[in-house]
Order: sequence, then C-alpha cells, then structure tokens
Amino acid sequence: MDNGRDIRDDRAAGRLGAWAGDELLGRIDYFVLEDDGTGGGSALVAVHTVVEPEHQGEGVAGALAGALYELAATESRSVVPLCPYVAAWSVKHSDLAPQPDPALAARAKERLSADPDLW
Repeated sequence: MDNGRDIRDDRAAGRLGAWAGDELLGRIDYFVLEDDGTGGGSALVAVHTVVEPEHQGEGVAGALAGALYELAATESRSVVPLCPYVAAWSVKHSDLAPQPDPALAARAKERLSADPDLW
C-alpha cells in the first residue's frame, strides 16, 4: 500500500489488516476453506470489512480487497466474497477478481452458517 501504509496477513486470527506503523486502519476478516475433494478447490472466504472512521474514504478497503485477491492467487486459492464490500469490489474489478466456483461458494456459505464464530 502507499503513503507509508502496508498490508499484513494474520492468518491465525483470520485477518488481513492495513497498517500505518502501529495503527490499524482497517481489516478484512476471513477464513480459509480447504479443498475437501468435492470440487472447487480451496478459498479465502471474506466475511467482513471494517475501516476505522477516521480513515474512511482513503481507499483502505479497496486496497485490502485487492490484496486479498493477490494473496489468494499467490496461494493458488480462490476468494469467496461473502462480505458485501468485497463482493461489490469484485464486480467492479472483475479483471482482478475471478468468480469462485459455485460449489466452492456454496461450501463457504454452509461453513459460515454452521460456525457463526467465523463472522
């Protein structure tokens, strides 16, 4: 990210954060859905995007969404955008955000329904 900001992945916490030094500007909460052999592969499932009020309108959420797709591509995973912001971003940036396999998206929704703590 620019302007002295960087993106940090905290896989254990399921959080991709945008930081300026020690200040968290915003985050995407996600979980990893592993390949279960039924099709569609594995994914990073975006469930929630938050930008601190004082940093809204600075492009933080868009930078996070783009970084999530880059991270997934690096890991040969899909992104399932269950978060409304990431879903809207993926439509606007369809060249950077391939749509997930429908079976994979269905599995992600089932997993989230079965475990609300992922939200």
